[in-house]
Amino acid sequence: MRVAVISDIHANLHALESVLEAIAVDPPDRTWCLGDLVGYGPRPNEVVEIVRERTDLCLVGNHDLAALGRIDLDDFALDAAFSARWTQAALVDENRDYLAGLSPTAEADGAQLFHASPRDPVWEYVITEEAARDALERTESPVVLVGHSHLALAIAVLEGQLGGGLAPGGSEADLTAGRWLLNPGSVGQPRDGDPRAAWIELDLEAQRALFRRVDYPVERTQAEIRERELPEALAERLARGV
Repeated sequence: MRVAVISDIHANLHALESVLEAIAVDPPDRTWCLGDLVGYGPRPNEVVEIVRERTDLCLVGNHDLAALGRIDLDDFALDAAFSARWTQAALVDENRDYLAGLSPTAEADGAQLFHASPRDPVWEYVITEEAARDALERTESPVVLVGHSHLALAIAVLEGQLGGGLAPGGSEADLTAGRWLLNPGSVGQPRDGDPRAAWIELDLEAQRALFRRVDYPVERTQAEIRERELPEALAERLARGV
């Protein structure tokens, strides 16, 4: 079973299209999305429609819940809250209904999936050793997938010791060695200093995970953010991957 794992698209249509084009070169058996289809970016409806059609499993993220009015926007930074209000008004009913039917957790093909973490599937960032260890202690599957932080990560427990960390594009995880916590990084708003769109090629039979990156036309998404008068910082950060 080969799976493409994507996450945190954030209404960045051009990044999503570039990732799906790269995935289609050697099509996987399944495509999974770990949530946050919308928020920050300018093309929420188009992104939701594509994810509805092209993924086999999808989670809901905190920005998706904000677009549904299920999260208090006081919990968001100012730019995120502004974008969430804009997205609430922009979403059409069919796409709103799709997001409303999603869960922040799932299990599939021996893997456990969470938008954020097992301890808090909506909000917790798994970016510390304590959070990673807790996530692995609360789960049992050989592979645990999380999103939310926008950081590509490969962390493993090997003979009781926690190892690993950031996973740059082109790096590979040998899943036969211990239990693994993997984050594919962000399709639409990477925050690891690499502005290219990120995803994972997960081979559950060969027991390996390959971290992938692909260029996309950042300037087109930036132009669309500005056309919709969303916060300028949301456009600027895309070119720097922060």
